[in-house]
Amino acid sequence: MKKLITILGPTACGKTSVATALAARTDGEILSADSRQVYRRMDIGTGKDLDDYIVDGQTIPYHLIDICEPGTKYNLFQYQQDFLKAYNDIVGRQKQPILCGGTGLYLEAVLGGYALSPVPQNPELRQQLEGKSLEELTQMLVELKAKTGSTMHNQTDVDTAQRAIRAIEIETFNLLSPTPQRPFPNIPSVIIGLHIERELRRQRITQRLKARLDGGMADEVRQLLDSGIAADDLIYYGLEYKYVTEYVIGRISYDEMFARLEIAIHQFAKRQMTWFRGMERRGFKIHWIEAARQPDRQTTAVVDEILNMQIISS
Repeated sequence: MKKLITILGPTACGKTSVATALAARTDGEILSADSRQVYRRMDIGTGKDLDDYIVDGQTIPYHLIDICEPGTKYNLFQYQQDFLKAYNDIVGRQKQPILCGGTGLYLEAVLGGYALSPVPQNPELRQQLEGKSLEELTQMLVELKAKTGSTMHNQTDVDTAQRAIRAIEIETFNLLSPTPQRPFPNIPSVIIGLHIERELRRQRITQRLKARLDGGMADEVRQLLDSGIAADDLIYYGLEYKYVTEYVIGRISYDEMFARLEIAIHQFAKRQMTWFRGMERRGFKIHWIEAARQPDRQTTAVVDEILNMQIISS
């Protein structure tokens, strides 16, 4: 069986292009680890970049993208189950599985073999938490995690009040109603981290944000709203969908939207790196390589470096 290769890193480091180029050279298929790319019709704001899945005329198969409807609340337990089904399918066909993404919780849940159980909604608890600020909810979550000893629900993905409430709901359930957990198999993986210098990362984030807005991100949000999805449901997804939705419905101006979103994405990238460093402290070996190369040979150089690493073939 071929060992899983994981490509992780902060937003705007070029993960997808590296993973797809690697897949093209290893007869591989991509397993996405992105908590927002699971939603259909949320393309620009989530940065699906599906053109990257065509390499030298070859279409790279991908999994766990466009698998549920916007407005729903996809969760970590579902991701584990969907990942395992896709992973078994890939290795069953003797293809090279490549896990690629930046959602630390999703990555760690499968690489660490977290044993999880589905957690039902708690209407009473939700009512008690309604109206509390994100800061208040975050503090409650910190205190809960101290009681449960949980490493889940760090700030990377808990960036809206609704997400924080769901995290509190899960941690509260685990504290008060321990149930037999569902086992998750140990899946050995070589983990490659793409490092990008902070200032270059900031430049790429700003350039990419401008390109996405010029490319119709606000129109994408309008279409989602027109299809019947509630504004609060889009805001729940955070980052682009939070701020662009607030702009589209008239809560904030375009300039305010751009400024606040740019800051939020920079902060998000910083939190991603904090998560990955935390993974290392929790025992995950991440082989970091420099992602910034000359533009005309960046992806090729990075893939060459990965393929030349003895750990890939061992």
